[in-house]
Amino acid sequence: MDYAAIEKLLGKNAKSLLGHSCKTVSKKDLHLPGPDWVDRIFAGSDRSIRVLQSMQEILSHGRLANTGYLSILPVDQGIEHTAGASFAPNPAYFDPENIIKLAIEGGCNAVATTFGVLGSVARKYAHKIPFVLKFNHNELLTYPNTYDQILFSSIDKSYEMGCRAVGATIYFGSPESDRQIIEVSQAFEHAHELGMVTILWCYLRNSAFKTDKEDYHNAADLTGQANHLGVTIEADIIKQKSPTCNGGFKTLKFGKQTDKMYSELSSDHPIDLTRYQVINNYMGRMGLINSGGASGENDLAAAVETAVINKRAGGMGLISGRKAFQKPMKEGVELLHAIQDVYLCDKITVA
Repeated sequence: MDYAAIEKLLGKNAKSLLGHSCKTVSKKDLHLPGPDWVDRIFAGSDRSIRVLQSMQEILSHGRLANTGYLSILPVDQGIEHTAGASFAPNPAYFDPENIIKLAIEGGCNAVATTFGVLGSVARKYAHKIPFVLKFNHNELLTYPNTYDQILFSSIDKSYEMGCRAVGATIYFGSPESDRQIIEVSQAFEHAHELGMVTILWCYLRNSAFKTDKEDYHNAADLTGQANHLGVTIEADIIKQKSPTCNGGFKTLKFGKQTDKMYSELSSDHPIDLTRYQVINNYMGRMGLINSGGASGENDLAAAVETAVINKRAGGMGLISGRKAFQKPMKEGVELLHAIQDVYLCDKITVA
């Protein structure tokens, strides 16, 4: 997919997204993805040589190899959203091997999924694509449903099956968040000791964050602060939902805020909202990968639009699952390639 095809797919939003010039935080102040990412960003950090090797292996794999950008296939929805609901659109993905095949055929840098999925095919595929073990989950079989991230595996098991990275979710804002922060922080420390990269799903979870008028779980100011907490516990990569609004702190009247957060550090434009997430990742020192979101009617256009916003904001890539695996494999591969084409297109630059 070339620039013209991307522009056509964006439709009426093409001019706004491709022509936007960011007037908030300048791209000159950001640490932007590039082929020298590991040397430039991590060589001077406290990360061990083995962590640097793991990061470089992930960045050197797939269609985006050696660009500094990432395309990751995440499939933990079998636990997070129930297996039946997640795989009913394409039951082939009840078989873990097809998840790995999709990531490989799709040209991804890595595949992020559960202990059971990776363990069932590890000897066949661990040397063919970097593994990311997602070690905590929110299960939905408790009745009535509760929402908590609990440990499903260990860091040692991740290391033993050859994983290059581990992933976890923290529900910031939830009553359980203090425990989750402590658990994940300790797990990430051990993962670094063993030479693995750490990826944090920095999600928000609190019923008060959703009002009659807006869902502030997707607010730039709240998600940006979640990102900042994530990099504080040494997440090397932050996964975050794309922001759709702003002003959560102001409307909900909690936390700390200043008018400059909204007037100078951001605007209502989606690229500027996402840039606010990037700057909270230590000005981009820790890469921001946005999630692809739920599957719908116009998945290809939606995925490409999210990729354009992420790239132009200074992000590091996309981690897209349901839009890819809830389709026949050929269509899933095409969607993943379309996302990657955005990052491979030199005409799409940082705003």
